[in-house]
Amino acid sequence: MTELAKVAVQRWTPLSVVATCGLVGLVLVLAFGPYYLSAYLTDRLTTLFIYVIMAAMWNALAGYGGLVSVGQQAFFGLGAYAAIRLSFWNVDPYLALILGTLFVGILALPLSLIALHLRGGEFAIGMWVVSELAHLLVNLDPLVNGETGISLIALDAYDAGVRRAYNYWLALAAMTALMALLFLLLRSRVGASVQAIRDSEEAAASLGVRVITNKRIIFVLAAVGCAAAGALWLATLISFQPRTYFNVQWTAYMIFMALVGGLGTYEGPIIGAIIFFLIETFFGGSGVWYLVGLGAAALLFSLFLPRGLWGALQDRFELRLIPVGYRLRFLDGRPSTEGSAFNPKSDDATTSQNTAAQISSAEYQGGNAI
Repeated sequence: MTELAKVAVQRWTPLSVVATCGLVGLVLVLAFGPYYLSAYLTDRLTTLFIYVIMAAMWNALAGYGGLVSVGQQAFFGLGAYAAIRLSFWNVDPYLALILGTLFVGILALPLSLIALHLRGGEFAIGMWVVSELAHLLVNLDPLVNGETGISLIALDAYDAGVRRAYNYWLALAAMTALMALLFLLLRSRVGASVQAIRDSEEAAASLGVRVITNKRIIFVLAAVGCAAAGALWLATLISFQPRTYFNVQWTAYMIFMALVGGLGTYEGPIIGAIIFFLIETFFGGSGVWYLVGLGAAALLFSLFLPRGLWGALQDRFELRLIPVGYRLRFLDGRPSTEGSAFNPKSDDATTSQNTAAQISSAEYQGGNAI
């Protein structure tokens, strides 16, 4: 009988502790941004925070949950529309942004009853249909004036400098809260379940995983995040035109950021959002060639770096900055094994099952859980 290897099950490493503490410190420094940054940099960082939210939420849905959607612009547009509607009912505009986001999350619950029974391409196209339907329904509201749109004029009650600072702080708070929630979710049983469902829905169900319940949690989280991004975009732009907010380009941007940064990784969407932000800043005025360049870059990354930039670095150097999975460290000197990592070139179901078996063996043998 083969002797089981002695392993230690780790979450944190010295590098991940330093990286996480550094990230927390960076957020604290950014919290005082409006006091020492110029008006231009404050606005640009607000935009970057929104991009991070969008990238992370699509990655949570597709990279971790396996639910590839091309209709997340539905929640982006509904988040902005809900804020407009609540503001019209004399709700404070910044409170309306928050309540509108939560309303879209509630709306995503009954929608999930239908959407989550679709799989693969059916789910992707189904979400696009939902987006188009939402667009048409919003256009029917007389308040919106059809495609002419409307502005969140209640924000004019705030001084321009005060409004800029509030937008910045609200975007930073939303990004931090959503990223923290995603971090905790991925480290929980739900996180392990959704990744098992992504790898093999049938195998996960056979092990007792509540497939629809766990998919619903990640679906609603992504909906809330996209709605928050839409509401924040409205706060920075003020004007609301349905054709703009329900445009599929928003989902295309999310996909680009997730693919370039690293699909199925926690750090990847942050890197992808920064790259997209820099490309937009320097080449956004190039017209149609800007969009052509984005499409070509996404295609090249899909062909030559399917794991994205961070995924490639993670595979090459075994980097773990933000520990959302487990790491198996063999005490006999063999190379360590990373758990909960999405690799499109591997048999994910087998990888997950082997990792689970190794963890169980470690626990059975009295391995150290860190």
